[in-house]
Amino acid sequence: MHDPRVLLDPATEAVRKLARRGYVLDVAALESLLAARNSAIQKGDALRAEGKKIAAAVKGASAEERPALVARAKELKAEAAAQDEAQQAAEVQLNELLLGIPNLPLDELPDGSTDADAELVRVWGDKPEFDFAPRDHVDIGEALGIIDLTRGVKLSGPRFSVLRGQGAKLHRALGQFFLACAEEHGYTEVAVPTLVTPTTMTGTGQLPKFAEDLFKTGVGDRELYLIPTAEVPVTNLHAKETLPLEDLPLAYTALTQCFRSEAGSYGRDTRGLIRQHEFAKVELVRFADPAKSREELEVLLSHAEDVIRRLGLHHRVVKLAAGDIGFSAQITYDIEVWLPGQQAYREIASASDFGTFQARRAGIRTKAKDGTRGFAATLNSSGLPLGRTLVAILEQNQQADGSVRVPDALIPYTGFAEIKPE
Repeated sequence: MHDPRVLLDPATEAVRKLARRGYVLDVAALESLLAARNSAIQKGDALRAEGKKIAAAVKGASAEERPALVARAKELKAEAAAQDEAQQAAEVQLNELLLGIPNLPLDELPDGSTDADAELVRVWGDKPEFDFAPRDHVDIGEALGIIDLTRGVKLSGPRFSVLRGQGAKLHRALGQFFLACAEEHGYTEVAVPTLVTPTTMTGTGQLPKFAEDLFKTGVGDRELYLIPTAEVPVTNLHAKETLPLEDLPLAYTALTQCFRSEAGSYGRDTRGLIRQHEFAKVELVRFADPAKSREELEVLLSHAEDVIRRLGLHHRVVKLAAGDIGFSAQITYDIEVWLPGQQAYREIASASDFGTFQARRAGIRTKAKDGTRGFAATLNSSGLPLGRTLVAILEQNQQADGSVRVPDALIPYTGFAEIKPE
């Protein structure tokens, strides 16, 4: 969420920056609502000030003067209340407008709005080579008896799956390994709810804009949403709190189930584990001094990438184009892992710096030792998704005999070094 005064400050160049991500800022509407709110505040204050003078005059007024003064005081009170209502109405409309305005992309981002417009940052490792035609993870997993898509559909419908035997154990091992890596990198593990309130969803930017992408439920008259990522509850741990600036950065990690309707993905990735309605993911969240958030993003990215490197998975890092970053982000890196079965790079993690955008929405403030107050910067990254990482392991580590080699880093967690055909 933005400070409207900052948006209207020519030095911010908000119109130009938002246009880079395909958003047209309605400056006239913003100015009109601000003017209406400020006018109502000023008129209300003036009416209350006059009312105080009348109230003081009533005390010393004669019996003949008092009725007229009392009547005027009532008029002023009613007029002030009307201005308060006008102020509240303007603030509601202003808030609705501001909640729909995305974050300002940093100037360093490349222009464009597609995957092809992303800037290549680096490539790690070599593409695995095979002396046979590599298969995709579905063919591999079904042949090994570890992926059961048919029963997933039977239980819940499309975009659900069942993992069996060593596949389920490998999936569980990935979660344990990811959390161990996060702890090593200084993150505090938290166990958080997967059902959250609309206010919590609004704090991180999922609502109101992306309601159709969410699974909604409730208890009685309570409205609740299933989280699309642990970023939502973990970031909101400090909602409506003030953090001592000297205590930053704070770092948290959580392993949760995540739920997405994939409303805008009809027909995409319908085969396999790439795009599921329910999946498990470890999330990394950091709270930082806004003046240091850009360097904090590099730290966060290094933590996510380190996990992939320990698994020996060939990947690349790209900086997304201005029109391709998420609603709340001001800059995003994607880590894309190579999938031989698809002959393509696919996103396995995104690391984003939100600046103070989410903190303003959620009320996450800071206070320096000298008393200066502000808002925290928030950052998050996948660290990593269990399903997509399992896909990458199956495809990059497949062998000619149909078996799959388990990365060395995972063997202490799995208890086995390979998955063989039954």
